[in-house]
Amino acid sequence: MFASARRRPDLTKTVIMGVINVTPDSFFDGGEYVLPEAAVRHAESLLADGADILDIGGESTRPGARPVSVDMEIARILPVIEALAQNGACISVDTYHADTAQRALEAGASMVNDVTALRGDSRMAEIIAQHDCDCVLMHMLGTPLNMQHAPVYGDVVEDILRFFDERLGAAISAGIREDRIWIDPGFGFGKTVEHNLEILRRLREFKRLGRPVLIGTSNKSTIGTVLGLPTADRLEGTAATIAVSILNGADAVRVHDVKSMARVARMTDAIVGKGMHNG
Repeated sequence: MFASARRRPDLTKTVIMGVINVTPDSFFDGGEYVLPEAAVRHAESLLADGADILDIGGESTRPGARPVSVDMEIARILPVIEALAQNGACISVDTYHADTAQRALEAGASMVNDVTALRGDSRMAEIIAQHDCDCVLMHMLGTPLNMQHAPVYGDVVEDILRFFDERLGAAISAGIREDRIWIDPGFGFGKTVEHNLEILRRLREFKRLGRPVLIGTSNKSTIGTVLGLPTADRLEGTAATIAVSILNGADAVRVHDVKSMARVARMTDAIVGKGMHNG
């Protein structure tokens, strides 16, 4: 069970989730860590830089990405998870496939990060409930292949809040304990630039759901559009979104550049008074 066999992050401070893309086509670092040895080395460096959780994915969910087979996804991530779990790392598996989640949890993962909020595989909720593990339910309009094709909302925050009301109910009805559920409003997943900026401005409204809020803004195209910068040159823009997210109530941030963003998070935590009992 989770409490005895898996680590949980300390939510009294902003949790830093470091991204490990074991894929050839992710938007930021596709291909750099596709070999297990390279992914493990990178993960170890992220832990040294301050990552509290490692989010390991074997299928890109960038805009326009095509799905891969479950067998391929498992083959990519399992050696990495097994190696890191042996060293006591807190690991999240970034997948919407129940079979992948099952294998990852058996190998030592502590969390399932599901971009479909349990809609992508009818067995996912059952697997999470059986393992009594933490999970992230993310909002996405459409699929990675089509999500950026003219997304439309009435009120983007209210629409997403209604979505989470329904998804939280479905998860709990399926046997997932409420205190295991995190939510992610899905910055960049079926949203325009203005939708994304509105989510950041109003992020605190998601706190009314009573669950930890994870936000993933790192190096995304909204930052590139606002600043007119390519993917590799969005560090400062990412830092601004991380600071604003924490000021507006984010409990966890999903980032690529862990060293820099952990510093941003620690400074912002000090400003808002989070984690002060830890010194």
